[in-house]
Amino acid sequence: GMSQGGLDSHDPTCRFLAERSGVQVLSVAYRLAPEHKFPAGVDDCFAAYRWLTQNPDEVHADPERLVVGGDSAGGHYAATTAIQAAEQGLPLRHQLLIYPVTDFVNKSASRHTFGTGYYLTDESIERFKRWYFADSADWSSPLASVALRDSFPEGLAPATVITAGFDPLRDEGNRYAEVLARHGVPVKHIQYDDMLHGFVNMIGLGQLPQRHTGEIATILNGVVL
Repeated sequence: GMSQGGLDSHDPTCRFLAERSGVQVLSVAYRLAPEHKFPAGVDDCFAAYRWLTQNPDEVHADPERLVVGGDSAGGHYAATTAIQAAEQGLPLRHQLLIYPVTDFVNKSASRHTFGTGYYLTDESIERFKRWYFADSADWSSPLASVALRDSFPEGLAPATVITAGFDPLRDEGNRYAEVLARHGVPVKHIQYDDMLHGFVNMIGLGQLPQRHTGEIATILNGVVL
């Protein structure tokens, strides 16, 4: 929700992805709302990526095989980082967007259908949005509601968009995959119909989240190695 979590909360998932994919994972912290409003997190994540492109030897990275990725709010920041990388001509091979936040303006059908009782609630989404944006902010800003963009920069990296069947954010993730494809960006879209929002952080809670996250690790391996 752009306001909770951090390096520790996502460390198990990052370790799992690194182990299963054979790909080095660099986990990035960013300033959290409500103390730090939009676009603080957008700026932090892109600053980290720009540093990586300028200093790949510091972390033994190959600048020709860089991927950005994240889940939920992290998916939002991965998408905005990919857009800014293309705008500034920075190398980026792929963007991995896992049930990303893409539309702060419209409330999709899945927001209504799964707004209560499915872990992420509609009430919490609205609260996170109030925390994330200043009162005068434009929710439709091109680096906020990326699904509402009417154009994308040349060279935007191909994307894998992952959505979950029982997720209030399902429809806006699906829509973003459609928007990217309509603008000529190569997109692979996978929906796990049996999953909730946040399933990549549930790898210790059962076989299905672990299996599906393992499949995402295989995708990561395929686009990097």
